[in-house]
Amino acid sequence: MANKQPYKAIIERDETFFQRVIEQRPEAVMALEDALTRQWAGKTPDEFDKEVKEFFRTVKPEKFASKFTDLVYKPMLELFDLLKDYKYRVFVCSGGGRDFMRVISEETWGIFKENVIGSASEYEYNNGTLIRLYNVLGGIALGPGKVEHIFARTGRIPVFAGGNSDVDIEMLESAKFKLFINHDDNEREFAYKNGAEKLFNIAKEKGYTIVNMKTDWKNIFRS
Repeated sequence: MANKQPYKAIIERDETFFQRVIEQRPEAVMALEDALTRQWAGKTPDEFDKEVKEFFRTVKPEKFASKFTDLVYKPMLELFDLLKDYKYRVFVCSGGGRDFMRVISEETWGIFKENVIGSASEYEYNNGTLIRLYNVLGGIALGPGKVEHIFARTGRIPVFAGGNSDVDIEMLESAKFKLFINHDDNEREFAYKNGAEKLFNIAKEKGYTIVNMKTDWKNIFRS
């Protein structure tokens, strides 16, 4: 397995591979998801949740002194509140691990666990115990997979969708109202275009609402 991704990248400390993960490049995310489903296959939800909570309790990103759970976008939370005030049902959809996000979704985003959509493993209930399986449920939630996972969970196409990378193109195309978040503030957050060029061009061409972090967000994080 040392010659197979993502194990090869971990051993070699290949920053290029993990940059592709950050950019949500499908081939990199699929390799990582495969490894994660393999790692936690056979574990119960409680065992999985315990390990995720330990991660969020102990790990901090290199650029910031705060834990990941403190680095929540303040404007995102304000948008959630606004949508809820207008009686919208709010969901979070990511190509990342659905069950990983669910561990913190209620306390950090105010989003119920059942309203978190993403890539996930299959489960099996046997002899009174629910365990994770090695198989990925319904494919990876990237690109068209996001629309497929959203419809499978809600039975509806989104009315409003916000995204920040090329893997969000199909999700935004499917929605009536479309919001593109441009990460262009390297001082307070990160500035990057890799993995978002196509969506940025589409957003400008088709008149999507574009929000630039650097000029449009007074505050980045809630803390």
